[in-house]
Amino acid sequence: MGSTVINQIDLIKELFPICRSITGQGVRETFDILSKYIPLEVHEVPTGTKVFDWEVPEEWNITDAYIECPDGTKIAQFKENNLHVMSYSERVNTTLDLNELKEHIHTLPDHPDWIPYRTMYYDRSWAFCLSQNVLDSLPEGKYRAVIDSEHIDGSLTYSEAVFPGTSGKEVLFSTYVCHPSMCNDNLSSVAVMTKLANYMSKKKNLKHTYRFVFLPETIGAITWLSKNQKRLAKICAGVNLTCTGNRGPLTFKKSRQEESLSDHAMERSLDDMGLDYNKTSFSPVGSDERQYCSPGINLPVVTLMRTPPGEFEEYHTSADDLSAISSESLDEVYEACLGYIEILEKNYVYVNMYSKGEPQLGKRGLYRKVGGQRSNKVSQTAIKWVLNYSDGKHDLLDISSKSGIRIRELIEAANALEERSIIMRILK
Repeated sequence: MGSTVINQIDLIKELFPICRSITGQGVRETFDILSKYIPLEVHEVPTGTKVFDWEVPEEWNITDAYIECPDGTKIAQFKENNLHVMSYSERVNTTLDLNELKEHIHTLPDHPDWIPYRTMYYDRSWAFCLSQNVLDSLPEGKYRAVIDSEHIDGSLTYSEAVFPGTSGKEVLFSTYVCHPSMCNDNLSSVAVMTKLANYMSKKKNLKHTYRFVFLPETIGAITWLSKNQKRLAKICAGVNLTCTGNRGPLTFKKSRQEESLSDHAMERSLDDMGLDYNKTSFSPVGSDERQYCSPGINLPVVTLMRTPPGEFEEYHTSADDLSAISSESLDEVYEACLGYIEILEKNYVYVNMYSKGEPQLGKRGLYRKVGGQRSNKVSQTAIKWVLNYSDGKHDLLDISSKSGIRIRELIEAANALEERSIIMRILK
């Protein structure tokens, strides 16, 4: 690792020009950059590997692409904007007339200045993506279409940063790295998760193990799950990050389990921040939560995003550039995840050592000397709730749900009581 200071916008700017897909050198180049900030272990899974009902596809790489017009000028140049080429396009060098060319062109008529992002991973074809205005300006004549790409027996690449804890349980963070030059979807989440992993790399004496996984969407998550089946039982919580950078409200999508530790921890983190956010039930539509929460896997993985994929105007277009995101939006997601981690680290079950009646708090410095006052260093109400529910059954998240008291107040109360040997932490 090199520099340990991460400016999320600067990292996005550095990653933005790279042509990424579900395989290929662009993904590896991305991981090389991330490795400057976090200790990444890179995994290569060969083409043809069976992963559940899927198979790792051929690796795709591209060097150049363009359309040469009748007058010799070049348009749709890959080196100017990598969205100009449909991802996984096969190699082509052919001459055709305008009507034939249009069969291989994608545009956005409703946004005539924007370039669409299109893919075709599992069928062989080729296409270019243009703005509607450029397409409308093309004269009749012969055009030369050139795509210098290759499909090879290579591998699918994913990477992990792992920070071990002592509980025997793991917390999974996941995001995808397969999109080319677009910011909200999904360089925003790559930057947020890199900053989180960088923060966790400096933490000592962790309760849980934290695993940060960067992978291609869908096939990458399926591959990771297939290769890590023995590990899945250890996962007690997880977060899938997608589209976290635009100015829309935060959206918290619950796991398929709905009431898991992960669901409660993320909801409490967002509530404690005092933010307005949208909460939605699980649905099998969206990003890699579809894989992590599939019936035979059903991990307690929630999804954190801003405007959901497909619901913001710039989605899968060239308009998803730096102007579509803000540092404030990225910071909110980062802080929400930090709060989530803090809750998981400090959420314990306790036993009250003085369960017959309340213990005498005043002689232990935990009760205000003058009755009737409302202010005290540690919330009296929080202390009473923690004392009453330190019964070996309820954790702090349970107590927060019952009392409506912010989890951080309960953590402070529990710490104060534990320091004075009034309650004892137990492992569950």
